Amino acid sequence: MLTAAQLSTVVNEVLADPPPRIVLDLGGVTFCDSQGLGTLVVLSRKASHAQCLLVLSNVGDFLLRVLDITGLRSALMIRNETAP
Repeated sequence: MLTAAQLSTVVNEVLADPPPRIVLDLGGVTFCDSQGLGTLVVLSRKASHAQCLLVLSNVGDFLLRVLDITGLRSALMIRNETAP
């Protein structure tokens, strides 16, 4: 719950003068509850309204499964790097 609020604060500050893209590195995320998922969706929508793309990178298998189960994977931009 604490990190969702911190994430919202930081992204909202960046959106005050929005860049073309914001990339959130989620490589260290090992757990995400409904509040975290809701935060990602809300921030993605806010970025879209600001004509900014919110991209999730390094999304782990756990979070990918959660996004699949909840149907949110298609609502978020996910760019995981793959080795050549």
